[in-house]
Amino acid sequence: MASASKIRPVLTIAGFDPSSGAGVTADLMVFAAHGLFGTSCITSLTVQSTIGVQAAHPIRPETVRATLDYLQADLPTAGIKIGMLATAGTVAEVAGFLEGLRRKGERVPVVLDPVLRSSSGRELLDQEGIAMLRERLLPLVDWVTPNLDELSILSGRRVSERGDLPDAARLLQGAAWALNVLATGGHLNPPDDFLLTGDGGTWWLPGVRIESTSTHGTGCALSSALLSGLVQGKTPYQAAVGAKLYVAEAIRTAEKIGKGRGPLNHLWPLGRF
Repeated sequence: MASASKIRPVLTIAGFDPSSGAGVTADLMVFAAHGLFGTSCITSLTVQSTIGVQAAHPIRPETVRATLDYLQADLPTAGIKIGMLATAGTVAEVAGFLEGLRRKGERVPVVLDPVLRSSSGRELLDQEGIAMLRERLLPLVDWVTPNLDELSILSGRRVSERGDLPDAARLLQGAAWALNVLATGGHLNPPDDFLLTGDGGTWWLPGVRIESTSTHGTGCALSSALLSGLVQGKTPYQAAVGAKLYVAEAIRTAEKIGKGRGPLNHLWPLGRF
């Protein structure tokens, strides 16, 4: 009798970046680098390159939901990473999908990377979508990985310095029982991240600034690497540390391509770009 498959599908729900620095194209590389099989549901088609985002064209919310349901029926996922959602309608459909999984008793780790605007400053989710994300989606996920701006928007508290992160993270945790928060401090000096686990544990994860222009999509890579570690059975602390180390090496080993902020070396664990 044939042995059971050891392939573990993991799902990314995010926008499409044609330059492969961020979004589903980057997430799939991160999953592959961790030995996992990636599936994807695209929420928005973007016109972008290493220079920035020129335009975004959201996918119809009902198409997003149909994709999620069809994928889950055939390739049940071992974990879900959520990135750019683009519209309030899509936030609602993704929340509905997660609610459906819970009703069926299908509990898998869910990591939300709250993509609210591009690094070039373009708004990627409107105020209605942000409100729905905060009120309906946050209580359904296990992890959220905001940067300083995203943490400020979601918590409603100004976040600009190291000392601002713990209290703002706790405000987010209040929105969902046992929510794990990995707040990224890439713009701090030093670039330390703050981890607040669902059981109340707190850690500062030290970082070292790496001088590089290959930094496009670091948030996407971090959240996807975090999910990969969780699916592989790591503890919250181990998964967070592993994700931070993965991203640091992906920046350190990246070759410069493009005229702007280039992509990371997502496939460095496999020995190639």
